[in-house]
This record gives sequence, C-alpha cells and structure tokens, in this order.
Amino acid sequence: MMRRWLAALALAGSVTTLLAGCTGPGGSDADLTDDWPTLGAPRPFVPAADICLPRITATVQAGTHEVVDCSRNHLAEAVHVGTFTGAAAAGDRPAPGSPGLRPARAECDQRAREVLGGDWHAARITLNVALPSAPAWRGGARWFRCDLSETDSIDNTRPVNRTGSLRGAMIGDSPLIHRCFDPKLIGQNLNYMAPVLCTEPHRAEFVGVYAERDMTWAEFQRSHRRTHTRCMALIAAFADVPNNSDLPYRAGSIFYPPSEREWNEGDRGVRCFLWSDDRKLTRSMRGAGPKGLPAI
Repeated sequence: MMRRWLAALALAGSVTTLLAGCTGPGGSDADLTDDWPTLGAPRPFVPAADICLPRITATVQAGTHEVVDCSRNHLAEAVHVGTFTGAAAAGDRPAPGSPGLRPARAECDQRAREVLGGDWHAARITLNVALPSAPAWRGGARWFRCDLSETDSIDNTRPVNRTGSLRGAMIGDSPLIHRCFDPKLIGQNLNYMAPVLCTEPHRAEFVGVYAERDMTWAEFQRSHRRTHTRCMALIAAFADVPNNSDLPYRAGSIFYPPSEREWNEGDRGVRCFLWSDDRKLTRSMRGAGPKGLPAI
C-alpha cells in the first residue's frame, strides 16, 4: 500500500510541475481560449458614392466592382448610396421596372438635383438605380446606388463616355441643358430632334418639365390631350403669353415622357417643348411676349 501511495504522490507532483511550466508571464492565466477578441458578424459589401464607373450596371457585386478616376473616360458617376427601409426593405429584392424601386428612385432624384444644380430631366442626363445582387439581398444587403450618366441626345438616351464630374453640371450656361431644336419629320411623325443654336432657324424649344401623379402607364398612354394641355401651360409661362384660346395659334407642343420602365419605378417627369409649325424661329422664345410669339 505504501508503494502505491508514494507512486500516486509522485504522479501528482509531476502534474503540478507541468502546470507550473505553462503559467504565462506577468501573471496571465495561460488559458489560450478566453483572451481572443470576439469576431463580429460579417458585413455585406456596400459601394461608395462620389466615384466614377467605367460601365453601366443594374446590379453591383463586390467581385466585379470597378472604379475609374473621374478625369478619365467613364460612363457613369455614383452620386449617392441610400438604404431601403420599412416595407421596401422587408420584401424581396425589387426588380427593375417595378414599383418597389419608387422609394429609391425618389431619393436618387432629389440627390441628383442637389449634385447637378438643377432637374436632370432638363438636360442630356439619365438616372439609373443600381442594386445589390439577389444573393447579397438575401444576405441582408439593403442599399441602393444612384448613378448619373451623360446621354447622346433627347432621342438617344444611351450613356456616352465623358471626362470630368457631373457635379454642378446644370449651373450656368451648360452645353448639357436642352435648348433649341430643329425637329426632323417623316410625314407627320416626329423622327428626331436635331439640337441647334437658338439663333439658328429652328421650330422647337425646351420649356420645362412637369410631373404626373396618380396615373398608371396605360392611363397616361390614353391621356395625350391632358399632357398637351399641361405642356401648353408651361409654354405660355415660358414665353410670357396668355394661356387662353389664342395660345394654339401661337404654338403647339412636343412632349417626351419617361420610358414605361422609368414610369413604373416612379419617374413621372414629362419634358415639354414649344413647337412652331408654321414658321421658323431665330431666337429663344423665353419671355418673348405676344409680339415675339404672335397668334397667327
């Protein structure tokens, strides 16, 4: 029994020695598991604003996200990154052309005006809303990005390469702002609007934008008379002439609505143009008055 007891004491002593050898410096407890900082939950990718982009995309992914210096050729400029909240964040990822994008487009529209210094509808500029991928949305990403691009013309809204930021692009005498046009017709149908200087012979001039409300795309398509009336009111205010029964003898209207996709996303900005059918103009009709735009 004594030998067995001594053996037990010897074993206990060796264990004590081993434990003592693992004691850390400075009085640390030598527990290798309790001193590491807790790792936070992984954060989803969120793109930055105030950057320029070499290509247009409706879906932004971390692995394919490209940025270029704004002084170099680029197709788009990200001017704002917002966050879906409330009901818009609770459902599925909104599809392009769906009403689910209305909160994002409204916020993008406001931010674009602040950045540009004016309503982007009044210039060769288009607004695109970019979203996270479907897997990223399912993973919790709820951001949206607002991208602005310069376009070729009022008829061709395809983005074109540009250099330089669009910040403040609508302040002052900007070449991007719509002004005077010489419309080209095929029969009685408008083919395209050729931009010209207002001092050159022309038959059309941009007068402003109005926003439609509470109307579906199908209803708008059936309401061209209403649209004409709204544009004629803008023409009267622009030219400083009475909005009365003489107005149709002074000018007609041309209007450019958003596309069906943009309309469903909440863009209701209708661009209005003064149209001179019976004579060519050689000056801007802004503030022309009854003498400058007579009833004929």
